[in-house]
Amino acid sequence: MNHRKTQTSLALFCKVVDNYGDIGICWRLARQLEQEHGVAVTLWVDDLRSFQRMCPEVAVDCDVQRIGSVTVRHWRDQDGVFTADDVADIVIEFFACDIPPAYIAAMAERTPHPVWLNLEGLSAEEWVEGCHALPSPQARSLTKYFFFPGFTGKTGGLLRESGLAQQRQAFQQDAAAMAAFLSRFGVTPAEMAALKVSLFCYPQAPVAALFDTWQSSDKAITCLVPEGVAVDAVEKFLGRTAQAGTSASRGALTVRVLPFIPQPDYDKLLWACDLNFVRGEDSFVRAQWAGKPFIWHIYPQDEDLHHVKLNAFLQRYTATTENLSEFSLSWNEATKKAVNWRSLWALFEADMPKIAIMATDWQHQMLANGDLTSNLLKFAETVR
Repeated sequence: MNHRKTQTSLALFCKVVDNYGDIGICWRLARQLEQEHGVAVTLWVDDLRSFQRMCPEVAVDCDVQRIGSVTVRHWRDQDGVFTADDVADIVIEFFACDIPPAYIAAMAERTPHPVWLNLEGLSAEEWVEGCHALPSPQARSLTKYFFFPGFTGKTGGLLRESGLAQQRQAFQQDAAAMAAFLSRFGVTPAEMAALKVSLFCYPQAPVAALFDTWQSSDKAITCLVPEGVAVDAVEKFLGRTAQAGTSASRGALTVRVLPFIPQPDYDKLLWACDLNFVRGEDSFVRAQWAGKPFIWHIYPQDEDLHHVKLNAFLQRYTATTENLSEFSLSWNEATKKAVNWRSLWALFEADMPKIAIMATDWQHQMLANGDLTSNLLKFAETVR
């Protein structure tokens, strides 16, 4: 029997809204579907430039390309022409993006109809459990299902590759491998011996206030920040353009600018640091699998809706302390109180060893929910 005929095909449509979060999630999902489950994936993405920053193999001027075994198509507009033969067995629209109308028409022509999923954004809010896996009848007798990632067994769980925990443990137990990895970015032995912090945030984060606090710390701090992140505060600290490879030290703080790195290396950065500042959804989930203390900068929404999501997560997250919550709320400007960063940092820093221990227990809770990719495929089987 021809294996190709029995191989499940899947089309994943991704519109890049938050530069790296959306394509970051979709690329991880696409690779895991292909590598661990043998699914033939076509990833439709509208912004190849953002994609290229985390996956250097991407050719930005190419309409169709193969990266590994994933087919990547440049989603230029809504005007494509499709037939039923072009439609995959499973069709995923990421974050309610609008699939081209002609593709939807071809879905209706296909026998059997594909499994159509809207893969939603991650939230710890309680209503997510009630909406996960709900059907939504569409025109032409099609049905779309809502699929929610989440933090409980009544959701789709979190994205996680099968060997991730073993890779992390092997790396973290190998001091020479960690040192070799960090030295690639110019990190010196003295900087490695300091408290190592990775910083990934949106432009409005109060980075300048934190830098001021860290400069007067009684412990040396090395802050590693990707190029293009927190540019104003970083350039003010450096006194020059924040290009990859530049660094400066002032007081107890050294700030070093890193090039934008591919996803597997970003994971290693999270594993190698003592504290990780992350943003959006993709790096937020990876920080949880890193098992280190982290501070989440949530994607800002109108009417401060993101503060509701932040509070929902902080209430659910078990690897936390009052000081971590207070720091998180202040970092996201979700508190009415005037912030004394110096005292807030001192209290949070003192809690970090305890938080790191609790983070392992949180990982075990998340592992019990299964991984998002496997859960998604199991669900697609049930509605096929």
